[in-house]
Amino acid sequence: MKKKILLPTDFSKNAWNAILYAIELYKNETCDFYVLNVFNATGYALESMMIPEPGERLYEEAKEKSEKGLSKIEERLSFRDDNPNHKFFMISEFNTVLSAIKDTVEKKDIEMIVMGTKGTTNAGDLIYGSNTVLVMEKVRNCPVMAIPEDANYKEPKEIVFPTDYKTHVKRRELQYLIEIARITNAEIKILHITNDDTLEEEQENNKKLLIEYLDGLQYSFHTLHNIDVKGGLSSFVESRGSDMITFINRKHSFFGSIFSKPMVKSLGHHSKVPVLALHDLTN
Repeated sequence: MKKKILLPTDFSKNAWNAILYAIELYKNETCDFYVLNVFNATGYALESMMIPEPGERLYEEAKEKSEKGLSKIEERLSFRDDNPNHKFFMISEFNTVLSAIKDTVEKKDIEMIVMGTKGTTNAGDLIYGSNTVLVMEKVRNCPVMAIPEDANYKEPKEIVFPTDYKTHVKRRELQYLIEIARITNAEIKILHITNDDTLEEEQENNKKLLIEYLDGLQYSFHTLHNIDVKGGLSSFVESRGSDMITFINRKHSFFGSIFSKPMVKSLGHHSKVPVLALHDLTN
């Protein structure tokens, strides 16, 4: 079955890197890739509170720049990816990044967003660009994979899935994790960071569900004691050389606590590890 994958780009090196990562990850899958560039008329707000219309100079200049950039990407892709199962579609849209992404996900029935973590305008110490964090937080009906600036593609051999076992996980919420593990033969490392030695009954039941869902895949359970969640996850990933981290992005939980904006800068350890935010089906 054909996959529909959205690749937002601001024409930065990191955005191009994310496009290449997605192509490699899904090299054996039939995919439609939608490359989206969002443009706006910089400087327009200084002249007027009005939104520029098609035909106006600033709008047309920004649109032309966007379309030229997409043409270059299309050309580069034609040299790089001759996979007959991959098709590319270029989209240039006047909008905010978040609205354009939401709009495209809806209109094109997108099932995965793959984007870089660091755009052309982000400060050097920001590992997760503000747009990426925003998309991860606000796009709740489509998984988002964030590819760090220096992450050259290598087939994932180990995917870390942190959990506190406190939330009932649905099989459908793990669909894309399971799929990536299948197509890459990656092993899933389920990581529990806790101060307690035993699981409560509800946690045990949720752990059993995970075992049921991951049947047929390679997986193992790991527990770290008496360490803060962020530090524990960082040291686990770094010490093992894990290739990806995945979360279920619940509105008020684990993911939010780790990737809340003040913490973003401190996630330096993950700067080489792609992060997959899965969507929460309870909302």
